[in-house]
Order: sequence, then structure tokens, then C-alpha cells
Amino acid sequence: MKRPAIGILTWREGKKFAEPAYFRRLIRAGNELGCLVFLFSPHDVLSGRQVRGFVPNGPGSWQGRIFERPDVVIDRYRYTPSEHFRKYVAFRKQNHFLYANNRLANKWRVHEVLWRDVRMHRWLPEAMLYSHANLQKMIGRHPLLYLKPLNGTGGRGILRLEKTSDGFHLLGRDRQRAKRSVVIQQIPSLCRWIDRWVNEKFIVQQGLLLNLVPTRTVDMRLLIQKNGSGEWSITGYGIRVGGERSATSNLHGGGKAVPAQSFLRPRFGEERTKEILQDCGQLAHQTAETIENHFGRMMELGLDIGIDVNGRAWLIEVNPKPGREIFKEMGTPQLYKQAISKPVEFALYLAQKNALQI
Repeated sequence: MKRPAIGILTWREGKKFAEPAYFRRLIRAGNELGCLVFLFSPHDVLSGRQVRGFVPNGPGSWQGRIFERPDVVIDRYRYTPSEHFRKYVAFRKQNHFLYANNRLANKWRVHEVLWRDVRMHRWLPEAMLYSHANLQKMIGRHPLLYLKPLNGTGGRGILRLEKTSDGFHLLGRDRQRAKRSVVIQQIPSLCRWIDRWVNEKFIVQQGLLLNLVPTRTVDMRLLIQKNGSGEWSITGYGIRVGGERSATSNLHGGGKAVPAQSFLRPRFGEERTKEILQDCGQLAHQTAETIENHFGRMMELGLDIGIDVNGRAWLIEVNPKPGREIFKEMGTPQLYKQAISKPVEFALYLAQKNALQI
């Protein structure tokens, strides 16, 4: 009986891949679970039932081979503003394979889908598409705002806008992740400055009082994944503390990761911390259900959750192709290992379930 084959769909140029270290760990997890895992890109699908796939060939190198079509595909193709990405989107629409995860739309579309479910309302900050009129509306309602590109990742392009007595303070990282900071007095000048920053569609989101550490942005990254029985379960969570005066808490922007309970307990006490974490768990399961009901089958979601100074949880962002480095940064290797093996366990479950139906 042949081993189940799982393909990882990703960007490739020659033998260069988007997330090589993570993919090596996924392939190793597949070997441990008794299945074959290989990487491929849209242009590697050959005629008939064959795919050109890639597997590790010693440290730092990859070997290309011809494989039979995978039983299940995990989609890890991440957004880039490129022709490659447009071809990938067209490829996904052809529905060649049994996918473990569907694509998610941009941030605004996801916000609309979540907002339509009234059960999500208590966790969602107000958001609007960026325009001069919407920006002025949001400035009138909230002293702190975030402007985010619809398709951005890694904190690039996100702008923090705070209204104070001496003007509007803007803080962000540009496309090269260089830190930018400016103070502007008047709204017309503010709009002109933001127009130069915004080179694609943006959303304006209600800012939250997440400064549980003074002068630093703090949020929670929660990873919810499907397990080997096809059920959603929370793998783990941790608190990310942003760099000094950074607009985001991203780890590669200078942030650090700490265990959630040890961070929250001194600030909120034992009982309130337990309530906060229970609420974050409810938020995660409800988000997964609402997203899946609209977009179809998903495999894992990384949720960025803001805990404000009153202990209230807010859903800031949903990532369908999340990283899991926070568990390594926190010094929890067992959670890190689980976070890597669960996608393979779920893909294996799908493959076995599909084989029984054929």
C-alpha cells in the first residue's frame, strides 16, 4: 500500500523557496507520520497525473523529482504584489487538487464577513475603507487609528495615527520596514501625507489601548488548527511586545514573545486572566466557524488579538497562512513541534477520508 502523498503549494524560483526552513520541518513531520511530503509550484503541474516536486537533498539544497499527483495539497503560497501571484490565483481557481485549506480574501472582505455574524460583534473594532471622508469620520470617533494595506503581511505599510493636543502623530514602517515618524497639524496636510504613503487599497481601523507596557504595542498571537480528527483545537498562544515606539508587535520588527499567562497575571490577577484567556478561546473558535462557513474548508488560522487596558479582547487580524515562530521565541519547543505537525496530521486525515469515499 503506497504512502499518502501531501503536496505543499508554494512560490518557487529555481530551487529557491519562500519558507525553506519551515518546509523542511513539515517534510520531516510527514516522514514521522508515515507520509510523503514534497513542495511544488503552479508551473510544476505536468500533463497527466504527474507533478514536479522537490524534497531536501542534504543541508541547504533541494532535489527535484517527478511524483504522482498528491492526495492532498496544503496551500502555503503567500501574497506578493507580482505576476507570479496573479498566476497562482488563476491556478487555484482551476481546482486541480483536494486542498486542505481555501484561500481567504483581503482584510476588508474578511472584516465584512465577520461583521455580518452578530456573534462576532463584541470582538471587532470599527473599520472602514480608506478615503478622505472615512478618515475624517474615524478621526472624529477614535483618538487612535491604524491604517493597513488590504493585502499586507509582516507589519509592512501599517501606519499608526494618534490624535493629540499638538497634532496628529504618525508612526509606521514602510515597505522596506524602515521606521517613519512625523507630526502633522492640519487635516488637509495629513490627508496629503497619507495619500503619498498609501499606494494601494487600505483600511482604517479603530485603534485600541493596547499599551499594557508603556510606549510599546502589545498583542496576542493565537494559533488555532485542525487536528488529526478534523476538529479545531487551540495549539497555543503568546504575547508579543513590540519594539520601542513601534507601530506593530511583529517579531521581525524588533518585538519579543512571552507566555500569555505570565504576562497577564501580574496585570489582571489570576481570575481575570483566566476569564480573558477563556474569552480569547471563544473568539478563536467562533472566528474559525464564521470564516469556514463563508470561505470553505480551512486548516489553521493565526489570530492577532488585542487585550486592552481593561482586559477586553479584540480581534485585530486573521492570517490563514500563519507563522509559528512565536512558540520557538517563547521557549516552548513542544508547542512549536505540535504547530508544525498538525497541518500534516489534518492533511493525512483528509487523504484517508477521501480514499474511503472513492
